[in-house]
Amino acid sequence: MGELASIEKVTPPSISGIVGRLEGRGLVTREPSPEDARSTIVRPTASARVMLTAARRKRSAFLATRLARLSDEEVGTLAEAAVLLDRIAADE
Repeated sequence: MGELASIEKVTPPSISGIVGRLEGRGLVTREPSPEDARSTIVRPTASARVMLTAARRKRSAFLATRLARLSDEEVGTLAEAAVLLDRIAADE
């Protein structure tokens, strides 16, 4: 849970609450780590995987439609901006 909290940039108590709600909705399961009894492994359920796949497809289709409306120059500008955003995001 600590690793997940770190990845998501939230506190461990916050991630515990989030995971609890996801578990209550049947979207994740928790199981003890075989390597460390103090740790928990959180895994998405099949339902969660289906939801994620559908959401990613919808988002990709949305972006593809919008990008198709842009000029080559505008797409190039976005590509340059993406490089800068990656640098900013990596600057933790």
